[in-house]
Amino acid sequence: MIYIALLRGINVGGKNKIDMALLKQTFEKAEMHDVVTYINTGNIIFSINHQSKAELSRILEEAIYNDFGLQIKVVVRSIEDITRICNAIPDTWKNDKDMKSDVMFLWEEIDEESVLEKLVIKPNIDTVKYVPGAILWSVAKKNVTKSGMAKIVGTKIYKQMTVRNVNTTRKIYELMQARIS
Repeated sequence: MIYIALLRGINVGGKNKIDMALLKQTFEKAEMHDVVTYINTGNIIFSINHQSKAELSRILEEAIYNDFGLQIKVVVRSIEDITRICNAIPDTWKNDKDMKSDVMFLWEEIDEESVLEKLVIKPNIDTVKYVPGAILWSVAKKNVTKSGMAKIVGTKIYKQMTVRNVNTTRKIYELMQARIS
């Protein structure tokens, strides 16, 4: 089975620095196979059989702590999860000079559609969708300061997610798909 591990808060603002080559070795020591990292923000694609996503998260969090002394939250999604999420992202959504579009991968504890009720969503500014495992959020760059997206930072909900832009999410999907063929 092909998975992605999404690490929260590494190599951001000079904090929780982890070298990707060393992180790859940590995953391999934890018996993950075909390990590939993508960019420096903690996206690790791997294969393994016979493990639940929750068990994989626990194993990987423990391995990272043992090797780096950092308590990093790891969200694991299967290729099926990423396929469903990417299929739900409108084709017009981009992360570029005109648009900011993010995928907020949710911890299990808050992974339900009712999480949207706890967010500040500006109806004429924000476009927000729930899909199992994630919140999809898009806003025109000219409206970012007016968006409810900025109000999430520092909240309890924000601490229970890890965010990737849609370009990164699509690339992760592409890399996972390439493992199948």
